[in-house]
Amino acid sequence: MSLPQIFASRASRMKASEIRELLKLLDQPGLISFAGGIPDPALFPAAAFAEAFAAGLSPERQAQSLQYSVSEGYLPLRQWIVGEMAKIGVPCEPENVLITSGSQQALDYMGKLFLSPGDTALVGWPTYLGALAAFNAYEPRYDQLSINGNRAADSYAQEAEANGGQVKLAYLSADFANPTGETLDQRGRESLLDLTEKLGCALVEDAAYQALRYDGEAVVPILATEIARKGSVEDCRTVYCGSFSKTLSPGLRLGWVVAAKPVISQLVLMKQAADLHTATLNQMAVHDVAARIFDEHVVTVRKAYRTRRDAMLAALETHMPEGVSWTRPEGGMFVWLTLPTSIDGAELLALSLKSVGVAFVPGSAFFADGSGGNCIRLSFSCSDEGEINEGINKLGEVLRGV
Repeated sequence: MSLPQIFASRASRMKASEIRELLKLLDQPGLISFAGGIPDPALFPAAAFAEAFAAGLSPERQAQSLQYSVSEGYLPLRQWIVGEMAKIGVPCEPENVLITSGSQQALDYMGKLFLSPGDTALVGWPTYLGALAAFNAYEPRYDQLSINGNRAADSYAQEAEANGGQVKLAYLSADFANPTGETLDQRGRESLLDLTEKLGCALVEDAAYQALRYDGEAVVPILATEIARKGSVEDCRTVYCGSFSKTLSPGLRLGWVVAAKPVISQLVLMKQAADLHTATLNQMAVHDVAARIFDEHVVTVRKAYRTRRDAMLAALETHMPEGVSWTRPEGGMFVWLTLPTSIDGAELLALSLKSVGVAFVPGSAFFADGSGGNCIRLSFSCSDEGEINEGINKLGEVLRGV
């Protein structure tokens, strides 16, 4: 037998990310891309990182920065995260924090920790496709997460049991979600906690975009809401996944998990088996930059993205034909469009690339069942106001012609 013939069954569930594939198009001359959902590199604090890496490689710090380290993560960085979590209503200790190689690694660990083959993961319809990719390897089935109390816990449990498993985790991004840009209100967060409590499952809170609020009133994290109910993070079933990718740098691959200590202890074992620890030098540099400039840098990032968000919403109002609707996010990087049911997003993308050179992500990639063909995701993070208006105008022309 050839090697592909003896791949584990989980390998058949691993698929290429449509976004990763679309990123290969970004070097095409003249292309206007609303596809990537990546931070604008012009906003990276490059000078601060140059100083931080130079300091980390200084003779007095080389023995630490270039050496193996503990799997839990660089202690000063975990202590900084503890301080930041306290500001948003999550009192915790460094022992409640694990540093991961990006929050994507954290999602992989969530699947590995909670999902056995045939178990049910509750996810949004749509949801972050990277979460689906992370969970898929652990062979779950998916069910549509209801976040407003209009589906009983018994219904989820009975369906999971009928399929030979249990409901093990619920996953969502509560703030400016990828792909919709929507935020779950406080009532929805309370309902979701009620549901997961009745089901006895984990609740994975993906907070990758939480710091990128541009207007409206902030809603406290789900983990903060649960702590307010129960008194301590140690009694909570919510697992909070944070990231530096959208605020400081995605290329350094730094994320973190905050959870009850027994959960962190198990995740540390996974970390030891997977990659021993996240790069020590990167952790030291991120700590140095975050401790010096995080708050002021986030203000700069928010200002830039707010302007682009506003430009995209204005362009959509001006150029979209009748029958197209869209979300109006209070933060994040994304606007979600719903097209007439007769229009397929993948076919529209092919036509748009060929005729006007505008890229986006077709919506079906974000649905566990492959539905949502008449939806598309637009990102405003890497285009200036002029490009946004031009690109949306061109996209509107394509839509009027189909």
